[in-house]
Amino acid sequence: MSPFTIAVPATTANLGPGFDCLGAALNLYNHFTFSILPDSEPDFLITVTGTEADRVSRDETNLLYQSFLKFYQHLGQTPPKTKMEIQLGVPLARGLGSSATAIVGGLMGANLLADKPLSLSEILDLAIAIEGHPDNVAPALLGNCQLSVKDGENWHIIPLNWHSELVPVVAIPDFELSTEMARSVLPQHYSRQDAIFNVAHIALLVKAIESGRGNWLRIAMEDKIHQPYRQSLIKGYESVKVAAIAAGAYNLVISGAGPTVLAITDPEQSLSVQNAIATAWQKEGINAIISALQIDSQGAKILA
Repeated sequence: MSPFTIAVPATTANLGPGFDCLGAALNLYNHFTFSILPDSEPDFLITVTGTEADRVSRDETNLLYQSFLKFYQHLGQTPPKTKMEIQLGVPLARGLGSSATAIVGGLMGANLLADKPLSLSEILDLAIAIEGHPDNVAPALLGNCQLSVKDGENWHIIPLNWHSELVPVVAIPDFELSTEMARSVLPQHYSRQDAIFNVAHIALLVKAIESGRGNWLRIAMEDKIHQPYRQSLIKGYESVKVAAIAAGAYNLVISGAGPTVLAITDPEQSLSVQNAIATAWQKEGINAIISALQIDSQGAKILA
């Protein structure tokens, strides 16, 4: 089989109140190239290029390989000897779904090498089982903005139409925050008032995303479940949020587990919001990569 490449988009999860159930795909990608090795070669070979390549393991602990292996274990088959080339475009441990790209890339690559025995929904089920929740893997695989709802043991993945006038501005600071640390600060129990707050706000958020109503987004992106506890882990978060809103952002939230932040604005205010975030973080001694991105509508895709 000829070598092929899977491009998997970065994702931003939660969007404020949509904790562990809402995420959107962004036009920032990791690329995974698969090719069959000769019988004389080892069972697998991993190469990595791009920024932070030296931090990615090349052994059996690599998440791309682990997901590739899980696919064949699911089929009860032995995987072919495979070379996997990783080209990094999504920053690691920054709240942009880098692990989800590896999970989806490994499963998609394995499915193609195995002559596509699994459907997209079956691949998604495997991805959710590996990741533990669907907020990143669903948009990484399917694209767009996706709402995930569990019914017993089954997941329902509902696409949301992201309004074309809503611009996601992503700001990636030059420090990391592990998902484990971000989850460790969350309480075990919440008040009824906080639960009601989030139920109302995520309902409004769904309507705001599809309608493009900025005045609704300003309210809807507030949260009581995770952001009040995580924002102290992100240096300068409050000043960055105030600066972004003052410059024209509808609101600013933590992307995934952080420390990346996501502002949503209209096209006219995008540049001023980017500049305001950069200035606010620079005052805290923090440099950041800030970009106005687009919503990826395709999800994971096979490239020639």
